[in-house]
Amino acid sequence: MRDMQSYEALTERPFEHLIRGGRTGGVLDSTVIGAPGRELLQLATNPMKTTTIHAAASEKKISRVDSWGFPASLRGGMLWKILCGILATTALLPAQQVVRVGVFPNVTHAQGLVAANMSREGQGWFESRLGVPVKIEWMVYNAGPSAMEGIFTRAVDFTYVGPSPVVNAYAKANGSEVRVLSGAMRGGEALVVKGDAITKPEDFRGKTIATPQLGNTQDVECRAWLIAHGIKVTLVGGDARVLPTANPDILPLFQQGTIDAAWTVEPWVTRLLNEAGGKIFFADKDALTTVLAGREGFLKDNPALAAKFLAAHNELTAWVLANPEEAQKRVRDEISAITHKEISQPLITQAWTRLVFSDEISAAPFETFLQQAHEVGFVRTEANLDKLIWKP
Repeated sequence: MRDMQSYEALTERPFEHLIRGGRTGGVLDSTVIGAPGRELLQLATNPMKTTTIHAAASEKKISRVDSWGFPASLRGGMLWKILCGILATTALLPAQQVVRVGVFPNVTHAQGLVAANMSREGQGWFESRLGVPVKIEWMVYNAGPSAMEGIFTRAVDFTYVGPSPVVNAYAKANGSEVRVLSGAMRGGEALVVKGDAITKPEDFRGKTIATPQLGNTQDVECRAWLIAHGIKVTLVGGDARVLPTANPDILPLFQQGTIDAAWTVEPWVTRLLNEAGGKIFFADKDALTTVLAGREGFLKDNPALAAKFLAAHNELTAWVLANPEEAQKRVRDEISAITHKEISQPLITQAWTRLVFSDEISAAPFETFLQQAHEVGFVRTEANLDKLIWKP
C-alpha cells in the first residue's frame, strides 16, 4: 500500500516530486532520466516553454493545459502512465557522486592519463569499477605543490603526484590532510645537461638548472643532490642557481642556452635529448616518481569507495603493463588533448623505455624525501610518517 501511495503521489504531480525536495535536494540533473524524459522535463521547468504552451492552447483552443503546462488530455492516458512510471523509477535511483582526480600531462602519470583518456571517450576505467554511480572529474596540474594545494582546498579527492610534495604537505599539516594509497611509477626522470661543459658534479658551480616547480619532487631532489656534492644552494641563490620553470618552458630555454641543465621527467627528458642536444648526466631508474595520494577527509567519509578506487588503480597498473601499445597511444592522445599540441607516438615509445610501473609502496622512500626537504629548507618540523600510508 505504501509503495502504491508513493507511486500515485508521483503520477499526480511527478515533476513536483523530482524538483522539490527530490533526489538531489531540489536540483535534478536531467541526465539521470535519460533521453525520453529530458524534453518533457525541460517543458515542465522552463517558464518560457510553459508560457508558449499555454498561449498555443488559448489561441488554437486545442486543449486545456494544467499548471505544469501539459495538455490535460494527457492525464490518464497510456503515454502519461508510461512517463510517470519512468519518472517514479528514476527518482529513486542513487545520486551520482562526483570524484575529482588530479593528473599531470607527463608520461610518468601514465595510469592517470590512460584513465582520463578512457573517461574522455566514455569508457571510464574508474567509473565502471567503483560500484556506485560516479562521475570522474579530471583536474590537470603542472607539478606537485599545485596538486597539494588542491588537496588542502578540497579541489581534488585523489591525485597522481610526486612523493616529495606529499610528504612536505603531510609534515606541514602535522600528519593530516593527505594520505598515500599506492605507488604508481619509478624512474622516468633525469638530470639533463647541455653540451660538454658539464662532465662532473663540481662543473655545476655557477650554472643554472631548471626544475618543474619550486618544491616539487625533482626540485627537491636536484637541490639535495647538489648539496650532497658540495655545491651550496639556497632558495634564491648559492653556488648554483636552481630555477623553477614549468615543463613546457624548459625546452625553449634549454635550446636557447638560457639554462645549462634541467632535472625533469618524461616526456621532457626525451625531448631535451632529441630536440635540444641534451645528455643525461644522472638518472636513478629506481627513484620513486609518482604515487597515488588521497585527501584524508574524503578517505574517512568514503572508505569503501576509496578502497575500490585503490583496487581499480592497481588493476589499471597491471593492464598498462599487459597492454603497452594501447596504453602508449592513450597517453599520447591525452597529453595532446590537454596541451592542445600533437605529440608524436615515437616520442612516447622512447620515453616509455625509462619507466618502471609499480604499485608497491612503503614509508622508506618518504623518509628519504623528508630528510631532503629538511636539508634544502622546505620543511623545518619533524613528522611521524606512521599514518602517511593509507590502508583500506
